[in-house]
Amino acid sequence: MSDLFQILEKRKVGLPNDAIEILSGCKSYKVFNSVEQLAIAAVGGENSNSFEVKYELPNHDIVTEAVIHRVKNGISANYTEAYMRRRDPDTMLIGDNLPTDKERFSDKMGYDFDELRQETISWLQAQDLALFFYFAGGDNIGVGGVAIVPANAGFFAMGLAMLQQIIPVEELPEGFLVESAIYVAPTFRHTHFNGKQIVVHKRSEVLHEIFSYNLYPGPSAKKGLYGALLTKGEKEGWITAHCSTVQAVSPYDNITTFMHEGASGGGKSEMLQNIVREENGQVLIGINTINEERRLINFPIFCSFNPVTDDMALCHPSLQKNNGKLTVLDAENAWFIRVDGITNYGDEPLLEKLTIKPKEPLLFLNIEANPDSTALIWDHTEDSPGKRCPNPRVIVPRHIMPNVVNNPVTVDVRSFGVRTPPCSKENPSYGILGLFHILPPALAWLWRLVSPRGHANPSIVDGGGMGSEGVGSYWPFATGKMINHANLLLEQIINTPRIRYTLVPNQYIGVWKVGFKPQLLMREYLTRRGNAKLRSDQFQNARCPLLGFELNYLTIEGAKIPSRFLQVHKQPLVEESGYDAGAAMLYDFFRAELPKYLTPDLHPTGRRIIETCLNGGSVDDYLNIIPMDYQYAFMTTTHED
Repeated sequence: MSDLFQILEKRKVGLPNDAIEILSGCKSYKVFNSVEQLAIAAVGGENSNSFEVKYELPNHDIVTEAVIHRVKNGISANYTEAYMRRRDPDTMLIGDNLPTDKERFSDKMGYDFDELRQETISWLQAQDLALFFYFAGGDNIGVGGVAIVPANAGFFAMGLAMLQQIIPVEELPEGFLVESAIYVAPTFRHTHFNGKQIVVHKRSEVLHEIFSYNLYPGPSAKKGLYGALLTKGEKEGWITAHCSTVQAVSPYDNITTFMHEGASGGGKSEMLQNIVREENGQVLIGINTINEERRLINFPIFCSFNPVTDDMALCHPSLQKNNGKLTVLDAENAWFIRVDGITNYGDEPLLEKLTIKPKEPLLFLNIEANPDSTALIWDHTEDSPGKRCPNPRVIVPRHIMPNVVNNPVTVDVRSFGVRTPPCSKENPSYGILGLFHILPPALAWLWRLVSPRGHANPSIVDGGGMGSEGVGSYWPFATGKMINHANLLLEQIINTPRIRYTLVPNQYIGVWKVGFKPQLLMREYLTRRGNAKLRSDQFQNARCPLLGFELNYLTIEGAKIPSRFLQVHKQPLVEESGYDAGAAMLYDFFRAELPKYLTPDLHPTGRRIIETCLNGGSVDDYLNIIPMDYQYAFMTTTHED
């Protein structure tokens, strides 16, 4: 579009200096105005159904980054390297001198980022380029921006344009602020970073530039712009939460809104899924991994639900109603859904139907497909013979999701998901969480500080074990100061006393393999209860205080959940000895992660909470710091209540 600069000038839209330099001196560029145009570009044009994204390196080696197919339901992209099929959690470097707790580019690489920035500009000028404008956020809350991508990486641009809202040039509002920019130079992964997924963030007071040196959307198109939202919020005093949000509607017309948080793999997308019945109509709670016993319950009817957010929720002050609860709005235009749990036809009928014959093209990543075939979300690419990729994905525009809620919603329950390993007395682990726990607000904050990445995380490249994803579980994507985000989260909890907090495992409860059933059964139960309080004999202080309150009994639609799923120490293969050993592991983890927050800038209440934990405090100690106000709590203190 030769008249781009004239259009922008007419609309009083300014481009970043680097973008102007790139476009003014590049080989060629084309402006894209829709996802459909980018889908065509992804395969090299309308008359092509297959395309290889390849680049020549300075030593004349040719690297093929991805193989792209046009399929009946969209575009299928498969990376040639298994490492590129998951997000590396250590991708971020900071290329500026603003305050940060993250590693600076100059400290890691030994030279100033400006040197590499100039190399990046020169490389992009030698390419045919694709360009488009976007808005990251929703309802005019967020950051506008521009993306400049090699023209042959159309699939990456398509993913970015789906996740954020692409804005046609002719529809740019007058005075549109370009507060962010993404520049993509994939060859630098090979020439400068030993093959690693590096993304450099360069911030100023008015602009957040993201230099993406890889083609996996996770750390740049998605989490990179999440970082830009977090940077804006840190300046202005609000956060973008790392969560899914769903309105659940009981058979009795109770509506309960859940906000499910947690590290990658913590069950955010799964919170928006249906419970799948067995062939005989029953619901499987879990399978004993030692003796293969299956435990099922009868469930006559499920709650219906309306999805709101999949991964990111704006908690902007303008949305709040000052009613003691938190109001949120989706920060994304499409959802980056992991489908590793869907391995056969019928595992998730709603999503299968939606993706097999969508209303518009979808983008499939790490899904095996042939040109002109239909991409099926259970056909996962193999990392090696017989080993499925653990991170197959599909990007689905939110507006085609059935019953999606487009307005801000007010949250009733904030749950936090943890991937837990199997636990037994012979092989103890932190897999001691029951079906769900009720947390005092102070403990809810602590879990969001440590945000355990947990067992067998499918979304990222890591070494296994229990690592921390950091404050809010969004810390890997934030560019600023950790303590600022810790304080923002704590103030948010203090200011929303009517919120209820729960802790819920996925994968294992003791020796029982449960998948994501705990959070789905929690959703069913709490939605049915509505505002009704729990009886005082229904809960007690958990044996491990970090778990808050544990349930003594639970009945859903007349089906009793066995106590072995509520209190893991009652499992014969775990007992108190296995449970206590797992609790010690949890305490070790918390004691390793929390001291770094004890800085002079920490909120005084936060200091009390952390010191209580480090001193082995009880559940009552946490309640004394931030009470569960009787007027709003969903637990009674006596039977008469």
